[in-house]
Parts: sequence; structure tokens; C-alpha cells
Amino acid sequence: MKLILIGLTIVFGLACFTRARAATVDDYRARLARALAAVPQLQTHDDEDPTQRGQFALATIAQLKTALPQHEQVLLTSQTITVDNRWLHEALNEYGKANSETEKSAQATAISERLLAIIERLDELKQSSTGSSKDESKARLAEILRRSEFNKTASEGSAIGRLWAAFLRWLSSIFPQTKPLQPGGSRFLSGIVQIVVVAVAVGAIVLLVWRFVPRYFRNRGKKKKKREVRIVLGERLAPDQTSSDLLAQAEALAHAGDLRAAIRKAYVALLCELGDRKIISLAQHKTNRDYLVAVRDRRSLFESMRNLTNSFELHWYGSVPAEENDWKAFRTSYHQALSMGAER
Repeated sequence: MKLILIGLTIVFGLACFTRARAATVDDYRARLARALAAVPQLQTHDDEDPTQRGQFALATIAQLKTALPQHEQVLLTSQTITVDNRWLHEALNEYGKANSETEKSAQATAISERLLAIIERLDELKQSSTGSSKDESKARLAEILRRSEFNKTASEGSAIGRLWAAFLRWLSSIFPQTKPLQPGGSRFLSGIVQIVVVAVAVGAIVLLVWRFVPRYFRNRGKKKKKREVRIVLGERLAPDQTSSDLLAQAEALAHAGDLRAAIRKAYVALLCELGDRKIISLAQHKTNRDYLVAVRDRRSLFESMRNLTNSFELHWYGSVPAEENDWKAFRTSYHQALSMGAER
């Protein structure tokens, strides 16, 4: 019954922001935010009938498609542009076809990441739109919605993995193309040639490592940069500002009744602390989903941080009002995540 109530709540919420006519950028952004808050609910796990869970997921997917149709008109500075939301429909279809919970979780995470990326870029556009002409604003929004970063797939792999694969392809390319082996000395000669080529390649690599790697580490040891201003999720952090300072500010916001802002401040404090521990690397362009993916190898920390990320997205980007219990649960999970951050 609990799952059904949650489903009805989400369905009602999504139905309320469905638009038939051209919508403003703010309205489009609001629907994206509510969709972002609804996607994690697709992964709701309960002890209820699996059939009910499946019906709930199908209903939520249908409402998401209705709320963000494949093509719609968005009003931008007195002009309308066509927005293409087909990627969302295709991703939801893939989610529905997934057989395992792992595949479903990966699909839901990918959808959330892309929705969040679009929201953040729309916020950037809104902040920088002052003084821009209509054509410039229109072109910028269209360019944002076409960016390849909104269509990342898990199959791309890590940068190190792609670099290693490229190296293996290069190493394979330097081998001579062997022809069908001929009797007699040709087979022996072909084997000698391959051995010589591999030896030369390995020797060149060893030489490069011997020449340049020690110099690299020496140069790193000479200069130690002072800590600079950091920008995390749009929050500007002073060089001497610590996670304890940010958490104290979050407590003050909670005491003043601004629980939504307190959750955001505490989430930034978590990222700051993980950055200080060298668990993640802080950067202005990174989203909270980028930081979550960075701790995927630390299973316990990843699970705890995923719950904090979902709560942060729900209350901050989804604009869902936070209650006292939401803040208490977030603060408890914050300390648990930090304790798990010390473990491998």
C-alpha cells in the first residue's frame, strides 16, 4: 500500500506540471527538476508484490513522457524554439526493457545525470542572459540542449581504459602482417622478426619512462601550490574554509528554519571533506553525479553517498520542501558517509 501511495503522489505531481502550449524556460526547468526528483523513485524497493512495483514503474514512466513530450515549444525572450526530449523517451524505454536491477539502476542514474546536467546549464544560461540579444540567448539554449555531455553512456569507459586500449591498438599495428606460413626457413624468419619488433617497442617504452618519469616527479616536488579558491556546485569556498565551517553554517540555516538550504550546505561540506581527504577531486565544472561516480569503487561510501545525493537533488533541484526529519536523517547519513570514507 505504501508503494501505491508514493506512486499516486508522484503521478499527481507530474500531471500538475504538464504543458500543452509553449512554456517558458523557467517552466521547462521546473518540469525537468520534478522529473529529476521522480526518477529515483523508479528504483524504490519494497516488500510488496513485484507486480505492484512493476505497475508503479510503468505509471511513472508514462507520466514522465507526458510531462516532457518528445517535442515541445519553449518560449525564450519572446521567441519560441523547439526542444527535443526524445532522448528521455528512448532512455525510459531502455529502462523498461532492462532485466536486472543492476541494468535498471545504471539506466536510472544515466537519466538523472542528464536531467541534472540540463538543469545546471539552463541555470548558467539564465544567470548570463542579462544583456544578451534574443538571437544569442536562443542560440545558447539550442547549443546547450545539443551538447554531447547529455548523451554519455556507460560503454565509453574511463579515460585510462580508453588510453590503454589505444596503446594496445598501436602496439598491434606495428607487428608485420604475417602471410600464410611457408615451409622451411620462412616460418623461422617470421618469428625472429616479430621478436625483434616487440623488443624494440618495449625498449623504447622503457627508455621514455627512464628519461621522463623521474623528471616529472622531481618537478612535482619542487613547487607546492598554495590552496586557492574552490567552487563546488556553484558554492564559492575561501582557501581556508573547511568542511567543519560549512557544516556549522548548515546547522545555523537549519536552526533558522531554512532546511532546504541547510541540506545543500551540508552536501557541499561533504564534498569538501572528501576532497580534502583526496578521495575525490573538486572542480567547478563537475556535477554532484560526477562526484558520486568518482567513489563507485568504495562500495560502502558509494551507497551512503548515493542516498545523500538523492536527498539533495530531491530537496534542492526538485524544490521539494524539507522537514525536520529530512534534515536529521541527512545529518546522520553525512557522518556515516565520512566514517565510511576512511575505509577502502
